Amino acid sequence: MTEKKAFAVLSTGASKRIAVTSQNFRTITGHAGKTRRFLIFEPNAEGQPTEVERLDLPVEMSLHEYHGDDHPLFGLELSAIVTQGAGHGFIQRMARHGIQVHTTSATDPLDAVTAILGGQPLPAAAPHTHG
Repeated sequence: MTEKKAFAVLSTGASKRIAVTSQNFRTITGHAGKTRRFLIFEPNAEGQPTEVERLDLPVEMSLHEYHGDDHPLFGLELSAIVTQGAGHGFIQRMARHGIQVHTTSATDPLDAVTAILGGQPLPAAAPHTHG
């Protein structure tokens, strides 16, 4: 007789930390690869987003310029990045680090993170271009 066991995964332990591209630390800005400033949010005990950190990197640390796997963003255990614009290469690079990229036309960081945590869609972003 063969014994069968069933396993259930109750929690993946995945981080809910979300970075928002924000060159002015007030609104969501575009061109994620060139952004050097990020607002970092995570849900509080009630599940509401709370800003927990700000990242202000030198120009040579923009993801467009820096190509190492030891970038400061990758050490933050992010689940997502919200931006107004990102190219295909940026999206692929983030995916390799387990980070989902959300592009949107929204401008309010708190509203966007609240929507993501609530499983709600964001307004579509304008097409990304390299000018």
